[in-house]
Parts: sequence; C-alpha cells; structure tokens
Amino acid sequence: MSLAVQPWLRHALAALAAAVSILLLTTLMPSPAHAAAKASPGTPAFSVKVLANAAKHKGKPYRWGATGPRAFDCSGYTRWVMRKAVGKKLPRTSRAQARWTKRVSKRHVRPGDLVFMARHGRVYHVSIYAGRGKVWNAPHTGARVRKERIWTRGWFGGRVR
Repeated sequence: MSLAVQPWLRHALAALAAAVSILLLTTLMPSPAHAAAKASPGTPAFSVKVLANAAKHKGKPYRWGATGPRAFDCSGYTRWVMRKAVGKKLPRTSRAQARWTKRVSKRHVRPGDLVFMARHGRVYHVSIYAGRGKVWNAPHTGARVRKERIWTRGWFGGRVR
C-alpha cells in the first residue's frame, strides 16, 4: 500500500531536512576560531599555522608601537600573528609576553615558539622561531618584516600557553 504525499508536503519535508542538516553541520563543525585554538602549542599543526601567518606579513614596515595589520613593532607582530593564526591572545609588550609564555630551552624550541632577546636579564625584543636558527621578525625602525638568522646568543624560547 502506498501513501500519496501532496507535493507541498514533499517540498516542506525537503526544506525541513535541509534545515536540520545545516543546523547539525553548524553545531557539530568547529568554528574557524575554535579550530585554530585546537592546534596545541609545540605541535606541527600549530607551527604550520603560525609560520604561514607570519610569512603573510613579509615586507610590511616596522613602526614603533604599531600592532598591525599595515605595520608592526616586534611585540605587535607576534601578538597579531598568534591571534590570527591560532587564536592566542598575547600581552602587548615583549617583556609581558615573556612572562606569559612557558620558558623553553634553546634545545627544545620549535617552529612557532617565540624567541626573546635579552640583555642582562632584561627582555628587549621578541620574534617567532622559524626553524634552523631563523626567526620571523619585525626588527627595527627603517626595516621590514622578514625572516633572518638569530643575531645574538642572548635569547631564550617561550611557548604560548
């Protein structure tokens, strides 16, 4: 025995099924910010996201106090990259960022970790470790964001929390 279904009912059921599908997808699928936050610091997924975002800003000018997106100072650059790449909210200054991260030895620093330059125990600069002794860096007035070798032995790593 077959039931005759009115055409309007068939369309209503199809629309209801589509709405339920959309609702399930938006509820079960993570938002981009949630997906970004799932990449744990120190993991390859975290490194890829951070380094890809860091590279996007190559060539942008350094400007003291600038926090992006058109220009950066060192801590503004690290703060912008971490927020956009992996949803991490860092403090504003390099010293505050150093206190906020978990310290990592030079031996255990991984791409995507922060690199803090220090003199006499005082942090004066921050960059993003790119691997193989290089960092993504917003270096100084008159320079542009670039990848370069770490220029000092006075540095330590920091992993965002």
